Formats: sequence, structure tokens, C-alpha cells
Amino acid sequence: MEQSKEKSIILSQSEKTAKPKDLFFIWFASNIGILGIVYGAIIVGYQLSFLQSLLVAILGPLSFALVGYASLAGRDSGAPTFVLSRTAFGFKGNFIPALVGWFGQIGWLSVNVTTGTLVLLSIFNELGFSSNRFLIFISWLLFATLVLFSVSFSQETLVKAQAFFTYVFGGLTIFVLAFLIPNTNWDKLFAMESGSWLTGFLPALMFVIIGTGLTWTKASSDYSRYQSKENSSLSIIFHVTAGAFIPLFLIISTGILLATEVEGLAAAENPITLIGSVLPEWMTLIYLVAALGGLTPMCFIGLKSSRLILASFNLQVKDSTAITIHAFLITIIPLYVLLISRDFMGNFQLFLSFLGIGLAAWISILLIDYTLIRRRIGYSRDLLEDAKRNPINKGGVISWILGVTSALVLMNYLDASNYLPITIIVSGVIYIIFMYPTIKSVQRGGGNGSSL
Repeated sequence: MEQSKEKSIILSQSEKTAKPKDLFFIWFASNIGILGIVYGAIIVGYQLSFLQSLLVAILGPLSFALVGYASLAGRDSGAPTFVLSRTAFGFKGNFIPALVGWFGQIGWLSVNVTTGTLVLLSIFNELGFSSNRFLIFISWLLFATLVLFSVSFSQETLVKAQAFFTYVFGGLTIFVLAFLIPNTNWDKLFAMESGSWLTGFLPALMFVIIGTGLTWTKASSDYSRYQSKENSSLSIIFHVTAGAFIPLFLIISTGILLATEVEGLAAAENPITLIGSVLPEWMTLIYLVAALGGLTPMCFIGLKSSRLILASFNLQVKDSTAITIHAFLITIIPLYVLLISRDFMGNFQLFLSFLGIGLAAWISILLIDYTLIRRRIGYSRDLLEDAKRNPINKGGVISWILGVTSALVLMNYLDASNYLPITIIVSGVIYIIFMYPTIKSVQRGGGNGSSL
């Protein structure tokens, strides 16, 4: 089957039969990964008080409202996220941000496969096997094979699988969290002094936003495109945001509590094992199974979105070739981290910082394009499919380049809490300036779905 054919990507109205509650299961299951506990420990590492840390745990996951709002474009058009962004960047101009999005999706997929491998390795350790390079390889092979198996899932099967993981492993994760919370050193927790709102709170908040809502914007329309146009905007935004917020808040908050008792959690080479060490011995295997079940669904949708981004390049490749490419990449990157680098969290945080720059500039342009233009006049198929109709939208491309450049310059002098918002503003304002004639025409009632 030729996945690169646009007609197989942009859905017809008859194919758009999903309900908003489906999005709740998609995003709940994709955010029950135990890695969120490490987020909590990293937040505390910014020298914040308990209340400041808790505020980050609330506001950070609420960034999924961005994913919810961006999902409306998928409902309106029936197209995946990076096919949609062709309107703002042009058919070929879109290759630049799409490449960043694809590398980001591959990076996240590799992070999750790495974490899943560590969990499976810990399960083998619990069963009496000693860690060595061969066992690491076997653990990786088993988990990567499980992830690659998901390529056979239809959208209906994927939603059912995500619902299963939500109920079973979501419940199991909450059960495990209930045993982790009593390990909190409450005296130490409430004794933590308030940190700087500018140099502590904001960087911590931006770290969580990048790792949660901002990162997943690149997959927002991949699943909302199955939503009927009759489904309300508010309902879609609510189900997306609530589906992600509930597990993220619970898991990150537990990480904040646990950081008072578990030293070195934020920088641990294998955070999975370290977290499990504070549980009763009889709970360890249950915890590891819950952790494995929490990582699996995010890998499922990560792989599907990655293939959809690759398809947006309009490469004439068979589905089997696309799968082979992804299989190769989730082999090389995790094995490098596991067997050579061994600096899991260091690589993870470096990856997030660079990913956030490109995504911040891209989502700013995409949402302005949707809000001021496409939400009013819709999407025409020629802008999404015809390479000659809109090869390069200079306004989008230049706005993205200038936004990213500003971040790369400012990151030498400022932290992420300052240069990322500036990147969003720079890209958005420049795009509005470039597209001002079109925006004014749309506001006057002119233009149609084929307008640039």
C-alpha cells in the first residue's frame, strides 16, 4: 500500500466517525508513562518550594490545551498535522519544519523505547537474571518488536488499545502511586524555601511544557482528523486536555513528593530501577509491569505519527520501506544510549531543549494561520495536495527561520523560560506581517479555502 498517496491520508467525511471521548483515551493512555515521576524530581531541582513545584505540575500539563486547540484543524480538514502546515509554509517549504517534527518524533520514540528497554531489563533482574550487554539487547529487541507490531493497527483498533491501556495500566499506575506517596519526607517537603519565579519557576515550567503539550502538538491533528465536523470545538479541546492532564498531574506530583526521599532521581542513569527501590519488595514486579504498560501506548501513537510526518514529504515509498526506516532508527539511537553513552537523562534534556525551539516557532505560525485564516475559510485540497499551487509560502518559511535564529542567539544569554516565548512571539508577529493582506481580505469576507 502506498502510504505517500495523499488521498489515503486526507479523510473523506464518511471516514470521520470518531467521538471526542476517543481523544480522551488516546491522550490519557499516551501520558501514563512513569517518566513523569522524573519530571517531578527535575522540577524540585530548580530549587522551588512545594507550592511552586505543585503549580508547575498543574500549569505544565495544561499546555495540552494547545494540542486540543490545534486538533480543531484536523477535525475541519481530515488531514494529518504536517500535511495541514503546508498551507502556512507551502508544499516544499513545509519540508523544513516537517523534518524537525519528524526528528522530534523519532527522538521521542527512541526515548520511550530506551525507557521501555530499561523497564524490561529491570523485570528480568527481578526474575533473577543479571544485567549484561546481551540482556540489554534482548530487552530492547522484545520491546522494539512490540512497538513495531502496532503498525498493523487500524484507527479503530488503536482507540480500543488506548482505552484498554487507560483502564488497566492507568488503574495499575494509580495503584503504584498510592504506595510511592507514603515515602514522602513531609518535613523536608514543606521546609523547601521558595525559589526565584524568574530563574527557577519559569524554566521549570517551560521544561514541563516542552516535554508535554508543546511536544505533542506535532501529532494533534493525526487523531482528531477522524472527528466529525459536527463535534463541538469545546468538547474536543476538553477531552484532549483532560485526557492528558489527569495522568500527568498525578504522576508529576508524585515525582515531586518522591524527590524528597530518593536522592539523585533527576539525574539517574536508570531512573526506573531507582524509583522501584523505594517500594515494598512484593510491589516491585507490579510496578515494573505498570511502567511497561504505561510506555507502550505512547510508543504506539508516536510511531503512527512519525510515519504520517514522513508521508508529508510526498516520498513515493512503500509502507514496508517506511517501517524499515523507523525500525532502523529506533535500533541505532536506543542502543547508542544504552550501550555507549549511558547518560540517559543528560541526552534526554539536551534533546528537549533543541526540539522545543523548532516546535515553538512552528506551532506559533500554524495556530495563527488556523485562527486568523483557515478557521474562517477552511482548507482547500489544492493547497494541501498540489505542489504547484503553493510550492513555498515565503511568509511562513522566513518567519520560522527568524524565530529559530532568535532562539539560537538568545540561548547563549537566556534560559528556555525567556528565549522560547520570544521565539513564539517573533515567529508569530512576522508571519502576521507577511500574511496581513490575506488576513484583512478574510476578515472582510473575501477569500476562500484556496487562499494563501
